[in-house]
Amino acid sequence: MRALWELLAERFALLSAIASASITLLILLFMAYMGLPAIKNAGFFQLLLSPWYPYAGMYGVLPMIVTTIRLSLLCLAFAIPLSLGCSFLITTIAPRTVAKSLRRMIELMTGIPTVIYGFVGIFLLVPLLREMLESGSGMCILAAAMMLAVMISPTMTLFFCDSFDRIPRSYLNAADALGASPIQKLFYVTLPSARAGMLNGVVLGLGRAVGDTLIALMLAGNSIDMPESMLDSARTLTAHIALVFAADYESPEFSSIFTCGLVLYVFTTMTTLFVRYYGRGEAGRA
Repeated sequence: MRALWELLAERFALLSAIASASITLLILLFMAYMGLPAIKNAGFFQLLLSPWYPYAGMYGVLPMIVTTIRLSLLCLAFAIPLSLGCSFLITTIAPRTVAKSLRRMIELMTGIPTVIYGFVGIFLLVPLLREMLESGSGMCILAAAMMLAVMISPTMTLFFCDSFDRIPRSYLNAADALGASPIQKLFYVTLPSARAGMLNGVVLGLGRAVGDTLIALMLAGNSIDMPESMLDSARTLTAHIALVFAADYESPEFSSIFTCGLVLYVFTTMTTLFVRYYGRGEAGRA
């Protein structure tokens, strides 16, 4: 009887894996099929490398791609130090009771809806930036990046904490025996030993930042022009999809947004493959 249940479990796991792979492939094929009219008319690379001017018959998404990349990298530049400091405080510096309370608070923050972060950004962050910059509306790449960093930092912090907790205790004891300070332990023991797990947290945070729609839609300003600095208003790929989606299904604008979906799909796939390859290399060196 036990062997039968094991066989059924194996078959169920196999079918689940096949279904997941099939759904992923079907999503790619669906986006390619829906975007085929625009790709035939303008060419895939022309859509990638030209600006968005529908009245001139140009449906390129280059400004959105550039904005997505800049916003994501700026968001990580804010989120990584913040997450690293919080995780090191929780796992190393803070007393056990304080660390436990902080960890529960961060776990609670991961469940806050994205729209709440967007409202906080509109009513608190945007007016503050507008007063500090003394120009513009305050809705810019910087505002969206700062709020995205706040949103993804709890998730990254939990990944960093789990990576730090998996470090062999003998490594930390050896550092203590040598008289290492907490900062020395962080740079010479903790970070080198936990970098593979930390990379998973960074990639997950990057995926959330790239795939987020509401914060970019509410705070970035949604300008279709090519951004020249982080203080410019701009539009990301996800915000562009959300804004154009209400257009006529037969219009070229509607077909062109599937190019955005293909770009996001390829970017996510390449990032995942890189993490898998890097993680395999780390496991081989270990």
